[in-house]
Amino acid sequence: MRLPRSITMIASTVLVPLVLLTAACGSNGDDSASAASAATKSNNSGTVAVANSNLGNILVDSRGRTLYLFGADTGTKSACSGACAVNWPPLIASGTPTAGSGAKASLVSTSTRSDGKKQVTYNGHPVYLFAADQQAGDTNGQGVNAFGGSWFALTSAGNQVSGSNSGSGTSSGY
Repeated sequence: MRLPRSITMIASTVLVPLVLLTAACGSNGDDSASAASAATKSNNSGTVAVANSNLGNILVDSRGRTLYLFGADTGTKSACSGACAVNWPPLIASGTPTAGSGAKASLVSTSTRSDGKKQVTYNGHPVYLFAADQQAGDTNGQGVNAFGGSWFALTSAGNQVSGSNSGSGTSSGY
């Protein structure tokens, strides 16, 4: 029996965050580190660009996925590891990070994470993806409070976006 498309979409909208939450809560530190590593392998280019979204012009990775800053970070030092990095994978650069369309090369750099990997920074902020963003343009992480701090998309100047997400999917359950 085939389910109507609307039921399938609703089910996937509910199940994806539930699976991510279950994975984060039920894993130990070693599994979390492995999952975070796997999540970042798909984007090792370390490219930061600017794209238009429902929040205005924001920073995105090479695949158009929204980049976020974490309010608990101190300077360029990441405060997100383990289960946090599973839900908020850091943008890792395998070499020198690059500035794509609209991004300023002078604001792109890296900082060394506790695992020795180079995390891309922009305007002094380590940048992250959000696991619940399923496609380019999603901004489900905007304004989420999780893992001891708030998460915000970044403007093209590298500052926190102050608007709220008009889409669904924002959750403090991570």
